[in-house]
Amino acid sequence: MPAHAPVPTTDPLARERAHLASSRSALRAMREDVESLDIRDVTANWVNAIVLQAQIDDRIKALADLSHTPLFFGRLNYLHAPGSELAEGAEGEQFYIGRRHVHDAGGDPMVIDWRAPVSQPFYRASKADPQDVALRRRFGYTGGELTAYEDEHLSDPTESAATVSKLLQQEIERPRVGPMRDIVATIQPEQDEIVRSGLSGSVCVQGGPGTGKTAVGLHRVAYLLYAHRDRLARTGTLVIGPNRSFLHYIEQVLPALGELEVKQATVEDLVARPDLEVRGTDAAETAVVKGDARMAQVLRRAVHSHVTEPAEPLMVVRGSRRWRVPAYEIAEIVAELQARDIRYGAARDALPQRIAHTVLVRMEQAGEAPDDRVQDAVARNAAVKALVKTVWPLVEPAKLVLRLLCDPEFLAAHADGILSEDEQKLLLWQKPFRSVKSAKWSAADLVLIDEAGDLVERTHSLGHVVLDEAQDLSPMQYRAVGRRCTTGSATILGDLAQGTTPWATRSWDEALGHLGKPGAVLEELTAGFRVPREVIAYASRLLPSISPGLAPVSSVRETPGSLVVTETADLTAAAVEACRASLAHEGSIGLIAADARVPELAQALLEAGLPYLSPGEETTAESRLTLVPASLAKGLEYDYVVLDEPAAVVSGEPDERTGLRRLYVCLTRAVSGLTLLHSAPLPEALA
Repeated sequence: MPAHAPVPTTDPLARERAHLASSRSALRAMREDVESLDIRDVTANWVNAIVLQAQIDDRIKALADLSHTPLFFGRLNYLHAPGSELAEGAEGEQFYIGRRHVHDAGGDPMVIDWRAPVSQPFYRASKADPQDVALRRRFGYTGGELTAYEDEHLSDPTESAATVSKLLQQEIERPRVGPMRDIVATIQPEQDEIVRSGLSGSVCVQGGPGTGKTAVGLHRVAYLLYAHRDRLARTGTLVIGPNRSFLHYIEQVLPALGELEVKQATVEDLVARPDLEVRGTDAAETAVVKGDARMAQVLRRAVHSHVTEPAEPLMVVRGSRRWRVPAYEIAEIVAELQARDIRYGAARDALPQRIAHTVLVRMEQAGEAPDDRVQDAVARNAAVKALVKTVWPLVEPAKLVLRLLCDPEFLAAHADGILSEDEQKLLLWQKPFRSVKSAKWSAADLVLIDEAGDLVERTHSLGHVVLDEAQDLSPMQYRAVGRRCTTGSATILGDLAQGTTPWATRSWDEALGHLGKPGAVLEELTAGFRVPREVIAYASRLLPSISPGLAPVSSVRETPGSLVVTETADLTAAAVEACRASLAHEGSIGLIAADARVPELAQALLEAGLPYLSPGEETTAESRLTLVPASLAKGLEYDYVVLDEPAAVVSGEPDERTGLRRLYVCLTRAVSGLTLLHSAPLPEALA
């Protein structure tokens, strides 16, 4: 990196602090330059002015200097300048690696974006493969102030390979208060390979608790936006999470990396319709059938059942001439359109034009010379419109699904040979609803309506979709997500052992097939960086029962005393005292309990003078305790977890296997310590 003004000191830490101060000044100057832009001199009209001003506002936001977020976290000293093979005698350079690019007044870089190719060796280089790096330096920060550094001389044969970096370990173990933070300073080589994989291919990441799969998925989005910004600006990106609490928890990661435009949603958000409200719920066995991929076949049959053969010939009158199209010719056109397997609505739009073309052929045979305007006029002819309305009528997706769920004969006609009679009975509403508005739709029903809607009209596809906690989706939900990335790629994140729905994914091959991405590369993360070794080993006792054959996570963190298992007669009082004791430590505290236990624990905490947050509310230095229903614990993490009555967590689910999977999730939310309290016997698989 080109030299900047020398710092009059031999103290390395002082020199690095001076570079940090200079970099912050440079970033402030970059922001001021953008703020000073006058768009009146470069815009031709008010529309361009609005667009340009929005772009400038986004740039100003991206250049914000967050006081507690270090501008750089590492430094690379290269033996040779990158590209030196093209320039004789080029000497090595040094680069500071950070969350964003910062340059000085002359345009020379002071901080390099972590996503740039020149930054990659910071994550990948090793003593065995130094990648032309002489020195890798990591920086330690306290409250935004640079307080320490740590060096690795990767190309020095006299220096032995470093053990686990102390600064790296401190960053991983730093107390968690507030939303999820980025991991740019701690990305591991196997994670970096996934993060930097290309846009054209889809990737599925199987990762146990604490392996960083969610962070990897978010950082992959940030990398793709850096490497393919123009393309993704046109096509769009989307992060899909399991619930609103989870999305709130992760929502600051991408903005901290300078990416402000990525949208977030749940699957329910994807299929929501402004005119339909979810007011009903399904029994588990009904939801399983509604989520089965076979429902797509039933819906396809039902949609296309509206197409009928014409009963009479078509007569088109133009001026003094009449043109007759026999019924069998219209039937051939209809059959051809159906055979092309295009969307129902697209085929319906094409039908009048195909009929009009047939009429034009007759006109030409009679010696006339019609042009395209005549064909369009024939396609709009009242007789043609009436025939299309009869032969290929409009289909409203919600009305179609309503009829399937209300009309036993209609359902039987289109589910014959696909669903059994018992399965059909599970689908039918006991009390049919008269209209789309009055129906008590369930979440699974809206997925069916979304499928039917795609059969009628193609769903808009995005450039890249990240799907987190994917193991909990039904096949029909996978199809709903897959429709949003048919022409783009996807990053699928999940853990088969944490599937807690009755329709949870059995294998990634099956899930990827439903998603429409059978060629996705499957990656497995087995190194744990979040959950202490004692805790993950204890939780892994459940794996043979919940997901046989799945490799347990091997944690790199050894924290003696991080697991406490206590049997108590007064469970609620013990939970309150355990929370009070945990609050003596730094960081966030999560009291996780079976949903049915939450009201009693909430009352006890208030009576004990321990205010608490609900999942989705942001922890602060003053409010660090969150009361978490077991059903909402997935994807969240806390420095210290108090887990109330494992047996109640298990019994709160429809079956034992799902209950044990829910317990596995709850056991693995702790970053520093887990206190497990029970009065009932522990589940046999755990004990």
